[in-house]
Order: sequence, then structure tokens, then C-alpha cells
Amino acid sequence: MQKNWYIERDGAQTTVSRRVPARFDVSAQAEFPLASPTRLAQQIRQDMWRVLQNVRGFSPVVRVEQQGDGLLVTAGGQASAPISGSIEYQISELLNDATRRKRWLNWAKIGEGT
Repeated sequence: MQKNWYIERDGAQTTVSRRVPARFDVSAQAEFPLASPTRLAQQIRQDMWRVLQNVRGFSPVVRVEQQGDGLLVTAGGQASAPISGSIEYQISELLNDATRRKRWLNWAKIGEGT
């Protein structure tokens, strides 16, 4: 089983994905304050995988883009099989969960990693 996660950095954008090129067949977005894009993306990817690991053919992708004094996170992924329409709702709920957001941002504090 493949265990590699790819981290692509392109200017103000960081993408963490299982496959290259990364593709969003489903996605949700949320805004975050400034934090380490790589660490934030990895934490979101881990929690998204935990929630959606039983979705057959789903491969998570998280993209973090710096926009002004904050970050725009696009989380979702690609599907190699048909998936339920409720996946986007689940991803949106994950991104907006106050407890997770606090943990992710604590982990991704600026100056504590790349």
C-alpha cells in the first residue's frame, strides 16, 4: 500500500495530495488566519482521511492559499469511483469544526515548522 503524500509548493499555494497531479472532484472551502500552510494542510488531511477513509476510491487533497492576511483552505479530493453527494457536506463540517480548527491552528503556529 502506498504511504507517500506529495507536498507541492507553488508561490503562495501549498497542496498536499496522495496522487499527482492533484484533482478536486469534490471540495469545500474555509478561511483561516495565517499559519504554516504545510502543517495546517497535513493536519486537515489527516482528519479528513479519518472521517472519509471508508469511502471507496476517495483520495484526499488539501490546498492552502495565502490571501492577504489569511489563508483559504480547499479540502476535498479525487474519486476513482462514484461517491455520495454528502461528502462535500462532511468536508465542510470538518473544516468548520471549532475544536479541530483550534487544534490545527495550535499545531500550525507560524515559526514552529514549515
